[in-house]
Amino acid sequence: MNLRIGFGVDVHRLKSGLPLMVGGIQVPSPKGAEGHSDADVLLHAICDAILGACNMRDIGFHFSDRDPQLKGIDSSILLENVMKLIEEKQFYVINLDSTVILETPKLSSYIPLMQERISQLLKIPVDCVSIKATTHELVDSFGLQQAIKAYATVLLNKG
Repeated sequence: MNLRIGFGVDVHRLKSGLPLMVGGIQVPSPKGAEGHSDADVLLHAICDAILGACNMRDIGFHFSDRDPQLKGIDSSILLENVMKLIEEKQFYVINLDSTVILETPKLSSYIPLMQERISQLLKIPVDCVSIKATTHELVDSFGLQQAIKAYATVLLNKG
């Protein structure tokens, strides 16, 4: 057994008029995350956690924000590509634990949809995908609805 733990974090600014993608689904919101891709903060944190567990650097190393071909790309595609990279090294995901920090909109009603989508992408059962959502209690850029952040921890095995 070759267990590996990975940790990822991602932050994006929020801007009016952009779509808000979180966990592979679009969440209705007057503000969305700004980024080179679709700026799905949760999927980006998951990519970093998986890559980190395999000692394969980070999402920016593999998918540059200077690459015009990746402009606006669906982050689900990035996660699918990360999964291919780790499968080449014979790793697979056992489970995910994650937290999204966003003041508004509230995410709790969207979490089951996110869990379903992420379980498909990671090729694991839904009950192995933990997503929590919290606010920042009106403190700093997150609490003032200027940014969104996600943390992700994954457990991988080789075999």
